[in-house]
Amino acid sequence: MRYPTKMHKFADNCILTKNLTLTTNHTTMEISHIEHIGIAVPSLDEAIPFYEKMLGFKCFAIEEVADQKVRTAFFKVGQTKLELLEGTAEDSAISKFIANNGGRGGIQHIAFAVEDGVANALSELEGKGCRLIDKAPRKGAEGLNIAFLHPKSTVGTLVELCEDPNK
Repeated sequence: MRYPTKMHKFADNCILTKNLTLTTNHTTMEISHIEHIGIAVPSLDEAIPFYEKMLGFKCFAIEEVADQKVRTAFFKVGQTKLELLEGTAEDSAISKFIANNGGRGGIQHIAFAVEDGVANALSELEGKGCRLIDKAPRKGAEGLNIAFLHPKSTVGTLVELCEDPNK
């Protein structure tokens, strides 16, 4: 079946329109934009200078999220943010990702801003058979409500859903 140029089919019954509205099985979850791209790094102290001095970006926030065993550093690139992630414990997801990647960092996840709430999106996705890492939203960096979808349900990409509770 051929789809109009403003829509792209990427799985059975799933269509992503040009304005990033995900339509599946006749229901809609509104994704407004890419919130950030998460990049795992062995050391923020080594990575931040590269992004600032070589690429000219300005780090606008460094934060530790203790329950996720991670330190983060944020850069704004146009309307999207880059989130550098450094594990603070060997058993953190970021430290494990780096260990599995030969001690090197790399793109770890992509995060989408959800306009109608992360809890609603999780409920909708789980009802459609999507495997969830988080069954309910939790607090992430910058005070966002977040939840992750399992890569086995997202064609191999770790997907984070985010919402700003202050909006």
